[in-house]
Parts: sequence; structure tokens; C-alpha cells
Amino acid sequence: MSISPNVPSPEESYRYESTGTPRWIAVLFGVVIAALAVIGVFGYTTQTRISQDLAEQQKQNKVLATELDQANSRIADLKSKMELTTQKVGLTQSELASAKSRAEAIRKDQQASDQKLTAQLSQAQKENEEKIGAVATEVGGAKKDIEATKTDLEATKGKLDRSLGDMNVMSGLIARNRDDLEELKRKGDRNYYEFTIQKSKTPQRVGPVQVSLNKTDPKKTMYTLTVFADDKTIPKKDKTAGEPVQFYVGRARGTPYELVVFDVGKNQITGYLSAPKDAGAATPAPAPAAAAPAATPTKP
Repeated sequence: MSISPNVPSPEESYRYESTGTPRWIAVLFGVVIAALAVIGVFGYTTQTRISQDLAEQQKQNKVLATELDQANSRIADLKSKMELTTQKVGLTQSELASAKSRAEAIRKDQQASDQKLTAQLSQAQKENEEKIGAVATEVGGAKKDIEATKTDLEATKGKLDRSLGDMNVMSGLIARNRDDLEELKRKGDRNYYEFTIQKSKTPQRVGPVQVSLNKTDPKKTMYTLTVFADDKTIPKKDKTAGEPVQFYVGRARGTPYELVVFDVGKNQITGYLSAPKDAGAATPAPAPAAAAPAATPTKP
């Protein structure tokens, strides 16, 4: 098979293509040209915007310069008027300086006075807070004492009781010992008079009455006595310790007096007399013998 001399062989075609310009260079060249075009457009746009901003700024500067000139003109006018006023009033620069100095001194004095007053107010507030704190502490302590007393009274109230007296009248609360009596005094419903009476024909004053001890029986805790009041002689025979011995004093018949004995000794008794708070003073009856020195009454 023969090959035509005008048709190149495959080897010659390869050599011809390899000696031409590569395609990637042409592509790269195109990309570079496009990038330059974009940069050019961006730069032009930016330059245009900057030029516009600069022109606007120059306009504003001109407006500000005009306003500044006007302000300077007004300041110059005011300065001229001030100088003219100063001349008319006749104040010199030294007098102005002296007035300014006096004003500064007054300001400093006022400032010092304010500081002193503030310090005094702070000290007074501190002292008041301390006093209030102390009062609050005292009130808290008093409140605790009151609560404790209330608790004690409630507890004691359970121990105290009532009973029928020898006149078949329901008695008040009865104390069985001195501790119970102290609680009754703290309760304050009646007047209480403690006593220790010796066996004697001479009566002894107990509160508003006189009492004479006639007989005692320690084994049976019994006793016999006589009460003298309101020109009356009231015998009380064979009474028992803890029993309310009742009698009326004066014209009132609402609430009787009550005599309660704690302890019956060989020749003496110990206890207390309970009298209503609203009862008037009794007039002791004449005793069969000279009265002994009056016992000091014990009131709540």
C-alpha cells in the first residue's frame, strides 16, 4: 500500500502539534484579562464613590465654616458689649478679680460647712442606729422575759386549783406554798398578805384585819383561830391546812376574803390572806387584848 506524498504521516502530525502553543496558557491569559477587567470596574466605582463623599464633605465644611464665622462675629459682639458694660459699671479688672476671689472663698466655706454638717449627720445617724439596736435588744429581752413569765404562769396555773371554802363559796386560785403564792402575786388578780402567827391571846394584824391563833394540831394539820374585823369577831374552828377559810369584810358580800394556811406547827401557823382588789379597807374589831405590832403586808 502506498502513501500519498501530500498526506503527512502520524509521526509528522504529532511533531507538528507538539510544537504549537499549549491550551492552558491561553486559558490562563483569558482569566487574567477578566480579573483585570473586574479590578478596573471596582476601582472606578470606588473612586467615583470617594469623589462623591469628598464633594459632600467639602460642602459640609463650607457650611461649618460659615457657621463658625457667624459664631465668631457674635462672640466679638458680645465681647464688645461686655467691655462696654464693664466700663459703664465702673468695675476694674482688680475689682472683678477681688469679687471672684470672695466668691471662691464663700464657695470653699460653704463646702467646708456642708462637709461638717454631713459628718455630724453621719455621726448622729450612727448613734441613733446604735441606740435603736440597743432598744431592740432590750425589747427582745423583755419580750423573752414576758414569754417566759407567760409560760411559767401557764405552767403554774395547772398546779393551782380552786375549791369550796368553809362558807361553801368557790374560792379563787389556791396557793399550796410560797412559790405558788408568788405566781398568784404575779398574776395580780387579788391582794395577798403573808403571815406567820404565833399562838397567843394577843391578835396580830394581817392586812386589813386582825387574827388570833387559839389552837394547833400539827399531826392532823388543823388549827383554830379568830378573825377580828368590822366590829365583829369571826371564829374559825378546826380548819385544815390548804382549806380556804372565808369571811366577809365590810358591807360587800360579792367576794369573800380567804385565809389559807400552808403549814401548821406546834404553836404557830404560816400562810396568807387573800383580799379582793376592789374591797374597801376593813375596820379591825377591838381585840380582847392589846394588839401586837402590825405585820408588814406583802402586795404584788
